[in-house]
Amino acid sequence: MGPVNRRRFLTTSAVAAGAVVLGTGRAGARPAPPVEVAPLGEDFLWGVASSGFQSEGHAPDSNWTRYIAAGKTEDPYLDSVDFYSRYRSDIDLARQLGVRAYRIGIEWARVQPRPDDWDEAGFRFYDEVITAIRGAGMRPVLTLDHWVYPGWQVDRGGWRRAGMVEDWLTNAHRVVDRYAEYEPLWITFNEPAAYLMNEVRHGGIGVTDIPAMQDRLADAHNAIYDHIHRVQPEAMVSSNVAYIPTAEDAVNGAFIGRVGAKLDYIGIDYYYGFSPADVLARIPDPGKLWSLPLQSEGIYYALDHYARRFPGKPLYIVENGMPTENGRPRADGYTRADLLRDTVYWLQRAAADGMNVMGYNYWSLTDNYEWGSYTPRFGLYTVDVLGDPSLTRRPTDAVDAYAAITRRGGVPGDYRPTRAPATCSIVDGLGSCTDQVTVPR
Repeated sequence: MGPVNRRRFLTTSAVAAGAVVLGTGRAGARPAPPVEVAPLGEDFLWGVASSGFQSEGHAPDSNWTRYIAAGKTEDPYLDSVDFYSRYRSDIDLARQLGVRAYRIGIEWARVQPRPDDWDEAGFRFYDEVITAIRGAGMRPVLTLDHWVYPGWQVDRGGWRRAGMVEDWLTNAHRVVDRYAEYEPLWITFNEPAAYLMNEVRHGGIGVTDIPAMQDRLADAHNAIYDHIHRVQPEAMVSSNVAYIPTAEDAVNGAFIGRVGAKLDYIGIDYYYGFSPADVLARIPDPGKLWSLPLQSEGIYYALDHYARRFPGKPLYIVENGMPTENGRPRADGYTRADLLRDTVYWLQRAAADGMNVMGYNYWSLTDNYEWGSYTPRFGLYTVDVLGDPSLTRRPTDAVDAYAAITRRGGVPGDYRPTRAPATCSIVDGLGSCTDQVTVPR
């Protein structure tokens, strides 16, 4: 079986749902498109994103090292892109982009390798990383759980066990107490719905355990939210969702309903968009992420969806990017730089239409271990883990494009996307068909 990852999950869900229902859409007409888009403000958080396990290497015993050892992935882990040893130079690459936020994960397995053993060396690593991020003029965005937990928790039953919440909170309290002084943005659980599906696929839980695990994630989020605000009163806390075209509320609605009162901003991960024409032309293959259709305007629909559900609440694109196959050009000819500029145009359009967009993170600064495979490449800097022992970071065309965007606060006012909006995107159901966004002529 090939690797199953978050983006395969969200794509499969979208295709299945789109074949059945286009959703209910929205009420009211969209504003007319402005002739020029204004730059995003000085407070806007341009950023980059990564996760601990996917990029650090030197991995301690965890659920994921065990999945790999059991042969459930395409590629061996090796040491990924070795952020563990190269964090200073990687953080400097981000600084050169001009970004203001850098997302990392604090790996539970690294700081608590055994039930009663807190590894001070593991904490010192994160001390140094966060200090380097701050020293480079960026704000840390810290993820408490990016799908990885210690091997000893696997032995105890992982998320099948009610006591996992207490153990998880014990670790999270230590992390929050240690790093609150750096005034990070916080993410509790990365993409909860995809976390559930990955645990089912790899055997961490059974299908019948899904409701209990979802409840436990929500309970843990709500509890640590309160603790974060006790030690960092002005904190901003979220749990980012993987946006599912046509089926967002069906997939993520129950969890958001449980934690919505304890979200200071709405974190959204958006990657792919679909239209009926896309699906009819070729059934999307979620095993080949680089072949999936990309609709930059879909990010506008995703933001609009949550702007309507949580009026006025800040919205943050925690992840967005483009996959390629081993760094080769995409078959559709879309370049990483063009998609980035097109996407930023739609962020500026969302802000112009009154949506409270606070930030955008590109996924990811460098290529990494895409949950079982090194074939999908998402990095601004590409790294050939399997073929280049030096793990050289090689810039893609999007590096210069992103640096120009951060300098200007967006794309130029008269920019027009290289691809017009789809005739009928189904990113947000019928609303994106009956009341489609347009670009001025």
